[in-house]
Formats: sequence, C-alpha cells, structure tokens
Amino acid sequence: MSFLEPVIDLDQTEVAEIRIDPISGNRSLFTKKPFYKNEVILGFLAKNVRSTPTYLTVQISDDLHIELLPECLACTNHSCEPNCFFDTTSMEFLAIKEIREGEEFTFFYPSAEWDMDQPFQCHCGSNQCIGLIKGAKYLSPDSVKKYRFTDYIQQKLKST
Repeated sequence: MSFLEPVIDLDQTEVAEIRIDPISGNRSLFTKKPFYKNEVILGFLAKNVRSTPTYLTVQISDDLHIELLPECLACTNHSCEPNCFFDTTSMEFLAIKEIREGEEFTFFYPSAEWDMDQPFQCHCGSNQCIGLIKGAKYLSPDSVKKYRFTDYIQQKLKST
C-alpha cells in the first residue's frame, strides 16, 4: 500500500480542534475526547511529498518528507514529554500515554526527523527537557532510550 492511498477516515471534527493563542498567534491541537495509551487517534496521509525537510514535514526515508493530511496535525506541537506519536509505517497518529479530554496533543519532534530544517530552543517546561531540538541525529544515548521513534529513525539510530 502506498502512503498516498486514501484508505482512512480523515474526519477529525469529533477528535480534535485547533486553538490559537490570542497573544502569540501560535496554533495548537487539542483533543475533544479522552484517549487510552496505544489508542489510534487518527489515521493520516501524505498531503505532499518533499525531498528535503520543512518545519511542517515528517521524515519517512533519507529523501522523503511528508506533509500530513488532515492538515490539523501540523498544529501538533513539540514536547520533551510527549503524549502522542506519528507512526509513519502504519500511518497512524497514536496516543502513547493516557490523554484527557481538552489536553493538548504533543509529540517529540526528533522521533520523526533525523536532521531538522529549523532547530529551535525548547521551552516545554518538562523536567526531561533536552533544550535544543535539532533532530534524532543529535540526541545523546540517554535521550534515545527515553523515546519512541519511527521505524525509519530507529534504523538511522542503529546505523550510527
């Protein structure tokens, strides 16, 4: 099956909503219902495929980076203590811990990017915060042990 085949329900209206911070204008994705650990939140597709990363892509191979559909998933912000994960093999957005209704969806950006297009200083506030977010390529061995990674990133980590 191709990652471009539309074989899933992309209706997120009962699952999530985008909220916009009135001061910063930043967009965030929040749940409209609770999820159990390992529950599928949404299936996703590749809206666009690129050969290089952008701040909106998820990496699936050395030279393939996808923009997500439904587009609301691009509003999933980073956290060093994430509650969800993009499984790029099954093309599913998953809860990796219990998520309460009204909670923000967050994922660990290096879990799906080897070398990020736009590194940034993290301000997630977690006691696990790793500081500068640049991609899985730059993580310490201790950090690697703490997170779940896409199959592609796992392969890259094993080969380094």
